[in-house]
Amino acid sequence: MKIYDTPLAPNPRRVRWFMAEKGITDIEVITLNLMEAEHKTPEYLAKAGLPNVPMLEMDDGTCVTESVAICRYLESRYPEPNLFGRTPEETALIEMWLRRAEMMVATPMMMGVRHTHPAMGALEQQVPVIGEHNLQGATRALKVLDRRLAESEWLATDRLTITDIVAFISLDFGRMIKFRVPEDLAHVRRWAEAMRARPAASAGMPRKAPA
Repeated sequence: MKIYDTPLAPNPRRVRWFMAEKGITDIEVITLNLMEAEHKTPEYLAKAGLPNVPMLEMDDGTCVTESVAICRYLESRYPEPNLFGRTPEETALIEMWLRRAEMMVATPMMMGVRHTHPAMGALEQQVPVIGEHNLQGATRALKVLDRRLAESEWLATDRLTITDIVAFISLDFGRMIKFRVPEDLAHVRRWAEAMRARPAASAGMPRKAPA
């Protein structure tokens, strides 16, 4: 199998972190340079269908984009440690918080960065007011996470799951625009420090982009 990766984007970072949590080391990683439009070549689009990264290319040639879909597949191939749910009840809670993390934090944070960071102008027709509006929405959503984390060490269950990976990487992506978690959200701040301290965090960190 092969993973088509790019160093700085948050969605590929999810897969790298997920693989590190599971100790997956037998998948070839191919790095693409988005600034040079390597994700838009005819060869790549013939496999991916869209200029999306990451992409998993399976041994039979099947190609899958979308980071969570890739992680679900890897979970089926590398079942431990479990990150998607062991019981129907647990799986439902993880899915619920995963959707909340995606819609309430990940999407607005990514839109905020893409529309306000100067370097993103090479990839995005920027509208700063859209970026600011989305950053305000992401900040409000962190209050929801803070209430949840006041009663639970992790977002979905009593252990780290895919939800924590998605939520934290989305939040940490805001570092590009110097976003900071508000001081009064003590539970989010505690959880974020716990995420940064995990051994897998180094694999999930953005790597230097290819020259």
